[in-house]
Amino acid sequence: MLSKWFRFVKSVSASMLGIQSQKSYEEDFAEQSVLPFIVTGVVLVVLFILSLVLLVNLLV
Repeated sequence: MLSKWFRFVKSVSASMLGIQSQKSYEEDFAEQSVLPFIVTGVVLVVLFILSLVLLVNLLV
């Protein structure tokens, strides 16, 4: 279960940075459900925004 979640995080992170390989891209779209990718993406975006807010608050 944890390794599958790590794969989602890795895939979504690579997609967000624009560095995902074509092979990984095709493997992701072979999945039956898109929901884990959506949930992982939302969580990563929220964590990114919170980290930026924290960084700005620490610097200002």
